[in-house]
Amino acid sequence: MKRTLLSLLAIGLFLVATSCREKTTGEKVEDAVESVADDVEDAVD
Repeated sequence: MKRTLLSLLAIGLFLVATSCREKTTGEKVEDAVESVADDVEDAVD
């Protein structure tokens, strides 16, 4: 029982740590490109 509980706790901590990571450079660039594309669309309208 303790082993199962500790395993679940470890998996939960792993998921929290990986979901809270900072964005990579590629993700930041992608967000910037999407933002510029949205701005261009708004300017055209």
